[in-house]
Order: sequence, then structure tokens, then C-alpha cells
Amino acid sequence: MIRRTVDLSPAARDGFDALVDVRSPSEFAFDHVPGAINLPVLDDAQRAAVGTEYVQGSKFLARRTGAALVARNIAAHLEGALGGRDGSFKPLVYCWRGGQRSGAMVTVMDQVGWPVTVLEGGYQTWRRQVKARLYDAPLEHRLVLLDGPTGAGKTALLGALASRGVQTLDLEALAAHRGSLFGALPGGQPSQKAFETRLHDALSRLDPARPVVVEAESSKIGARVIPPMLWAAMSAAPAVRLESPVAVRAARTVRDYAEFAADPTAIDTALTRLPRHISKETVAAWRALAAAGEMEALATELIVHHYDPAYGRQGQAFARPKLTVVGIGSLADTALEQAADQVAAAVDAF
Repeated sequence: MIRRTVDLSPAARDGFDALVDVRSPSEFAFDHVPGAINLPVLDDAQRAAVGTEYVQGSKFLARRTGAALVARNIAAHLEGALGGRDGSFKPLVYCWRGGQRSGAMVTVMDQVGWPVTVLEGGYQTWRRQVKARLYDAPLEHRLVLLDGPTGAGKTALLGALASRGVQTLDLEALAAHRGSLFGALPGGQPSQKAFETRLHDALSRLDPARPVVVEAESSKIGARVIPPMLWAAMSAAPAVRLESPVAVRAARTVRDYAEFAADPTAIDTALTRLPRHISKETVAAWRALAAAGEMEALATELIVHHYDPAYGRQGQAFARPKLTVVGIGSLADTALEQAADQVAAAVDAF
């Protein structure tokens, strides 16, 4: 018997042995339910060809050709990716709207004898839930911002807090970008919808009764926009401010961006994207430092003349109450651990 559901809570999803997305690879790559595997019943070229025939040619031929392709693809999945599954295999299957593509797969799975469930409304059901959480209703979580200037150690401290059991939301990891001029990561960023999927999934696994620490960001991380309900909660949240000497922050920046610093071309390209208010002479001087391998001197210049002024302007625009101010005076692990203890105590008392 084919079961049906619209429950995509973490507990419900975790109850299936596999979430099977039968859409085309390009649809899957753009966004999908977290944890899903892609077993397309039509690949991108097949889907385009069948669609063209349906619109411009014969609807009957399109359906017949599509059925043959779907049958062959499902057979390949049964003998390939699903070949090792026994009779207890419990999948959830979905397509774009819960129509013909998922219907074909679940019909075959049901005949095999697997206890299969189809997602009513398909991927669109998931997308509606994401939008409702991030666009339509106030966020139920209590946020605490981890604030501080560039190089203060916010990302490292966020990890140290997580290891202490403090609830955290790592926006830069979810957006696959460090949120700065040099923040691009290998592989690029997810689509906006995929970023929102990651956010919704992460928030769904956090306890709203306990505070959540999130690194202070601008409204965009790289090319990805923080959705309005999350941004509203961040804008109203109290902050823990980190402070650290410029020399320590420059050294941390060079260490944290070591891979990027090893690519002179990437550094030079990034420097050409600086805001227009920075003079050509200043940019040229910074490019010369990069070309000479003077990374710590370059980091110091950028912190003092670019990042700190920008941070100051942002601070004036978003004045917020502070829970505490915590100093990190060196790159030593002990300094980070002591700071994490102080922040965790402040968050627990919030």
C-alpha cells in the first residue's frame, strides 16, 4: 500500500531509510529536501525532449516515449542504487508536485513490496514550509549575536561554543562563504533556495526554548540574502561583543585565509572589487603588498582602513544591547577557550 504524507519535520524525515528525489539532476542540484538522494526517472535531456514533443508535436508520442524512458530508468535504479535494499527498505519519494514522476516510481516500489511513502505536493510542499518559516512568521528562536570586528575570532569561537553544547547557527557554513571580500570558498555558493533550505533544516533541529548563538553578519553573505524573518530576529537580538588587538586580528586573518593567501591571482582579483570610495592609489599599494607576499601587512591595512570603518558604520546603524564584552588577546588556544567559557556563561544566563 502506498502511503502519503506532508510531514517533513526532522523526526519524520529521519524515520525513512532514504528520501528519494526523482526529479532531473539539474532540479535536484538547484535545491532539494535535506538528505535526499537523486534517482531521476528522466534526466535533463530526456525531460526536455519529452516536453518539447508534448508541446510542439504529439502528446501521445510524448507520453509513450516518456513512459519507455521512465521504465528503463527505474529499472536501472532498481538494479543499481537500490540493488542492495532488502524488503524492509522504507523510502519517501517525491518529484516536483507529487505527480507522474513520483507516481511512477512509487508504483513500482509498491509492487516490489517496499513500504513506500509519497510526498503529497512533492518538492513544492517542502518549499512552502521553508517560505512559511523564513518569510511569513516571526522566528520562534531567541538569538544572541556573536559580534566583533574582522579577525576577532567569531567563527572559531562559534565552533568552541558548539562543542560546549551551546546552540549555534553557522550562517557562513550554510552559505558556503566567509562573508568577506576574500570569503569565496571552493565549489561556490548554493542557490538562494538551497541556502534557505539549509537554514530551515538547521533551525528545525534547534530547541526554541534555549538561546541560539549566531555570528553577526550583514544582510548578505556573499551573494546569498538572509531571509526576512531571520534578519528581523538578528536585528533585534542582543549581542556578545568580541574584542582583539589589530595585530592579533591580522595574524588570525592570515592564518584563517592561508589557502586563499597562497593564490596571488585570487588576492589580486579580490582587491579589484573593493568599494569605489577607496582610492586607486591605496588599492595599488595593497596590490603591491600582496604581490610581495606581505600578507600580514596587507591584512593590517585592510582591517584598519576598510573593515573597521565598515564595521563602525554598521554598528551605528544597528545599535543593540550587549550581554557582555569578551577579549581575545592572542592566537593561543587557551585564549579562545577562556573566551568560549565567558560567552557560554553569558548565553546560559540570557
